[in-house]
Amino acid sequence: MPRLTFLIGPEPPARLDRALARDVPEEAALSRSRLAKLLAEGAVTIDGQPAGAPKAPVAEGARVEIEIEAPSEVETKAEAIPLDILFEDDELLVLNKPAGMVVHPAPGAPDGTLVNALLAHCGESLKGIGGEKRPGIVHRIDKETSGLLVVAKSDAAHQGLSAQFAAHSAERSYLALCHGVPDRGDPRLNGVRGTSFEAGEVLKIQSFLGRHKSDRQRQAVSFTEGRHAVTRVRVLERFGAPPALALCECRLETGRTHQIRVHMAHVGHALVGDQTYGGRRRAPAKALGTLAAEVDAFPRQALHAATLGFIHPATGERLTFEAPPPDDFAGLLAALRAPA
Repeated sequence: MPRLTFLIGPEPPARLDRALARDVPEEAALSRSRLAKLLAEGAVTIDGQPAGAPKAPVAEGARVEIEIEAPSEVETKAEAIPLDILFEDDELLVLNKPAGMVVHPAPGAPDGTLVNALLAHCGESLKGIGGEKRPGIVHRIDKETSGLLVVAKSDAAHQGLSAQFAAHSAERSYLALCHGVPDRGDPRLNGVRGTSFEAGEVLKIQSFLGRHKSDRQRQAVSFTEGRHAVTRVRVLERFGAPPALALCECRLETGRTHQIRVHMAHVGHALVGDQTYGGRRRAPAKALGTLAAEVDAFPRQALHAATLGFIHPATGERLTFEAPPPDDFAGLLAALRAPA
């Protein structure tokens, strides 16, 4: 059983848990939550005696010893599901998730998830996250959204990546096909609360997001409560005569549940195929001709996580990845681009 030993530094915080979090060696990669769990399990001693309560005081120079057990096995079963891995080393991996795959097991999806696949793929290379032998899911994308994800294989990588996502320094951009064209000249759009335009004709959408009051499976825009959310939208292409659809680049400053889908619906430009937030909106046959039926038949939200960038938490190297949209999305775009 590994044993970690260190001393409490000068002028320690008034509480033991805060002093431990401040002075634990960085290379140990023990998060505050993991330290709290180790304290509760009796794995921490101070000067040879069992540690007190988290709020107990601790003196400068006190000798701390923490017994750290090997990561425990998780109940989630490993499944040999093919994965599109773009990058992998001892600390993390980057993959291109297909549409239709749930990221994490849940009551309605206990298997066939990304985590099931990662347990099989990574095997013994998992160093453990929070004391469990599992992959560290730093961020998620919806089941029917395709694209790039970074996954931690160690506690240190998980903390380093999570800090970047929390500080909004990780780069994330999505391709989204929406109804209508977000345009500065649209008086309706200029009257929507929470919207503004920035340089380069970039639409900024800013609000709070939280659970819908009557439908707990949905998120809703609010300006009084919830979590702060910012999305920036830039139109890349227009389709139809007159333009009825737009391919947009959506950049996340924050990463809330369903953020792009909710924000785009809020400004009147719901994503093609989004049954949850797009309602029964139909593509206009007058502008798109026979392609309108193909657009309406698209079976999922037309959203793809296309770009992902971050600083490697172990090497300090800046990594950036790009993934083209999958066949269904690419095929729809090709049809819209084809000469009439």
